[in-house]
Amino acid sequence: MPVQTIIKQLNKLIELHDSLIGISKQKTEIVKAGDTQSLQNLLIREQKHVQAINQIEERRIASVQAWAAAENMDPKTVTVADIIEEHAQGVEKIQLEEVTVALASQLMELRRQEDLNKQLIQQSLQFIQLSLDMMQPSITNMNYGNTTQSGPKRSVFDSKA
Repeated sequence: MPVQTIIKQLNKLIELHDSLIGISKQKTEIVKAGDTQSLQNLLIREQKHVQAINQIEERRIASVQAWAAAENMDPKTVTVADIIEEHAQGVEKIQLEEVTVALASQLMELRRQEDLNKQLIQQSLQFIQLSLDMMQPSITNMNYGNTTQSGPKRSVFDSKA
């Protein structure tokens, strides 16, 4: 099996990751806007992209294993880096290096974008928690008289009518 099959699989992964980066950037804007319905729809699209990436990744692994078997090597231990370093030559080696570097670059960009999304979502959750805490009256503000009362603290929902 030629190295070109592996290169084609890697190019498909690059295309899908590029599209996934676009979705991740859209997610950032939707989280900033606080549009939960759009976020749900986008998450469905994102899940479909992830499934497609997993399928192409399985094909890539199968291509590498088929190449290794054709070269009388152990299919379980051969990696794309091994092929680049020891077996590919000429144009195939250059192409394989380029697509591998491009894919690694996209993965790093996707990780940065998803880290940003994670931080935005955490900040949103912290804001929601702060808002809820501010809306709940404290037990000391609701009692009259001695505020140094020792005893179990009760929330508004635990008190008797």
